[in-house]
Amino acid sequence: MMPLEGRVALVTGAAGAIGAACARALIGMGAHVVLMDRAEVALDNLTRELGAGATAVRQDLQDEAGLRGAAAELVARFGAIDVLVNNAGVLTASKAAATLMEEWRRVFAINLDAAFVLTQALLPAMRARRWGRIINMSSYAAKSGGLTAGTAYSVSKTAMIGLTYSIARETAGQGITVNAVAPAYVMSAMVSEQLTEAQRQAQLAQIPVGRFCQPEEVAHAVAFLAAPLAGFITGEVIDLNGGLHFD
Repeated sequence: MMPLEGRVALVTGAAGAIGAACARALIGMGAHVVLMDRAEVALDNLTRELGAGATAVRQDLQDEAGLRGAAAELVARFGAIDVLVNNAGVLTASKAAATLMEEWRRVFAINLDAAFVLTQALLPAMRARRWGRIINMSSYAAKSGGLTAGTAYSVSKTAMIGLTYSIARETAGQGITVNAVAPAYVMSAMVSEQLTEAQRQAQLAQIPVGRFCQPEEVAHAVAFLAAPLAGFITGEVIDLNGGLHFD
């Protein structure tokens, strides 16, 4: 029997490089995976690739009412979402002086607020089953203050760690674990498209292992935290930064 057989997982931002890698890893552990994203074409392509093990939900994470409605429909359909991977995120490069409040609110709505809304909506069914895994995607920017990342992004990822700690403390005795993963410079659109070649080379030179992180490595950490045998780990942040930061 596979470790997540009979479980249902929800991955937000599923159509991106990290989200898709997480979905593949969780399906490989036996879970049925709900793919949530607003990118219709990429979402459809991934759903076809994954086949019967996946269900697609097209949803804008900035739409709170729509997000709560989608969560309620999923609980009604599956009974519970057993594994919630709050992966979706947007990166902006604006530092403090250049950050407009519109940008600030958009980044927080997607990077933090959606994670809280889904956690709040899905926790009751997890509590009823006395089993659940919540895995939040933070970032090295939360600990570094953001090297190339902007202020809104860095602060939102720091807040994700705070959300992780708070919900982990609240649910520790209920069979639910809440942890975060904090990658640095994963080979995804955030690195390949949103950094210049000069920025990529400058950051690569600072990473002691001498390369960027791969999406599958992030997915491996997520899958580890989702496993039944990770049930004694909660309120932790797993760093994947190639030696950029030790703590």
